[in-house]
Amino acid sequence: MADRRPIDSWLTDMDGVLIHEGVPIPGADAFLKKLRESGKPFLVLTNNSIYTPRDLHARLRRMGLDVPVESIWTSALATAQFLDDQRPGGTAYVIGEAGLTTALHDIGYILTDHEPDYVVLGETRTYSFEAMTKAVRLINGGARFICTNPDETGPSTEGPLPATGAVAALITKATGKQPYFAGKPNPLMMRTGLNAIGAHSETSAMIGDRMDTDVLAGMEAGMQTFLVLTGLTRPEQVEDFPYRPSKVVDSIADLVDRI
Repeated sequence: MADRRPIDSWLTDMDGVLIHEGVPIPGADAFLKKLRESGKPFLVLTNNSIYTPRDLHARLRRMGLDVPVESIWTSALATAQFLDDQRPGGTAYVIGEAGLTTALHDIGYILTDHEPDYVVLGETRTYSFEAMTKAVRLINGGARFICTNPDETGPSTEGPLPATGAVAALITKATGKQPYFAGKPNPLMMRTGLNAIGAHSETSAMIGDRMDTDVLAGMEAGMQTFLVLTGLTRPEQVEDFPYRPSKVVDSIADLVDRI
């Protein structure tokens, strides 16, 4: 890390880094406050596509964390950016919530189940057999299969929940078609996020709690990476991976003085 350029912009995961089960992690408020005061561009990222940035801004604010709407980057926004680049003004059959449907509406996509260009799968708490059956038939009919993120489980106060990646596996098994995942660990999500704030990977850092998504995506995007131990990854698990973060710290509180 000694040879790296100074960090001028920061990207950080949300769950496991800033909050845990709806409660702010100690040091998160100080980290965000110092970022805002520094004037350095930053983004809070999440693979969860359920909520819009405005929804997340309000939810975080109720927890005492002030993150501007324009500083929130979701897998839904990354997916919409990808589709807008690939096929502007296209059509999609969507399984997901407002975070995803709003992002697609905002780029001018038409949401339809009649010969769509894409089937787009995102996070929802109401996956239905009917919707998944329709997705399978549309993909078999020629629609391209896109997913917001590959996470197989998501957090909740009651324990892990099946997430987008698990449902994608079901559809893949039924169609034989693998989806394209736009969210982490795809470095596309990082690069589109960096572009959104006018930042460069060589002078940016990614903070996360997962080796297989946050650290991997940050590394592949060319950023410095910081792993915090307040989420899913335990210290002894770091050595299980063939790559390493730039630095492992106990929590976000240890990075306040780095800004």
